[in-house]
Amino acid sequence: FFTKEIEDHLLAGDIDLAVHSLKDMPTAQPEGLTLAALSYRADVRDVVLIHKDKAVKGKPFQLADGATVGTSSNRRKAQLRELHPGLVPVDIRGNVPTRLEKARSGELDAVVLAAAGLERLELDLSDMVVVRPSPKEFVPAPGQGVMAIQTRKDAMAIRKQLAPLHNVTVGECTNVERTVLSMMEGGCSMPLGVYCDRDDVGNYHVWAAYAETHESEVKRIQLSLSTRDGLAERVVCLLYTSPSPRDS
Repeated sequence: FFTKEIEDHLLAGDIDLAVHSLKDMPTAQPEGLTLAALSYRADVRDVVLIHKDKAVKGKPFQLADGATVGTSSNRRKAQLRELHPGLVPVDIRGNVPTRLEKARSGELDAVVLAAAGLERLELDLSDMVVVRPSPKEFVPAPGQGVMAIQTRKDAMAIRKQLAPLHNVTVGECTNVERTVLSMMEGGCSMPLGVYCDRDDVGNYHVWAAYAETHESEVKRIQLSLSTRDGLAERVVCLLYTSPSPRDS
């Protein structure tokens, strides 16, 4: 939905390349297209933006029981409900400034948005209360914070020009995240968060949170390995076989 119109222009030759948010990209590329480069990774976190009169210190996310939180993401809804069962998620649509205005105007108590988008738009948030949960607790979407440059497979000259822009470490980590998503046969509507990070000595660390629906219990796992080989497969296995919080 987010990418098809631009991809149609790529395939028609109207444009030479397209820039997308990686988290919006399907795990399988349309026939004839490829991802030529992935950017650096901006702040990977989700951000809770609260109307200044609605923040409550000492409560999870600084939100009172019954607070309305704008998000249409099933992943965010599931984790909000798990970490603060008293919250009331409300579906919202529109671009980032439109959604932000829902909280700024007081129509909603808060909204949840990606930190990367807020940073890239350089929005003034000084009139809001900003809560930035750890990505190890509030697990982001696969590929969050990364821009993907897409072009035609046969455009070899363009692909060669784009190659220096590719961030190898980001590519390795987001490949793990997106492989988990692919193996679970999920899309952007699946209540699945996966975040992979590589430390200074080359070890890979993965945090994942999964729910069958946005109202289901959330399963969480953390796994560290010295190699990416089989890492995504082990994450998927643990998500499907680990006991639910109620059973553990």
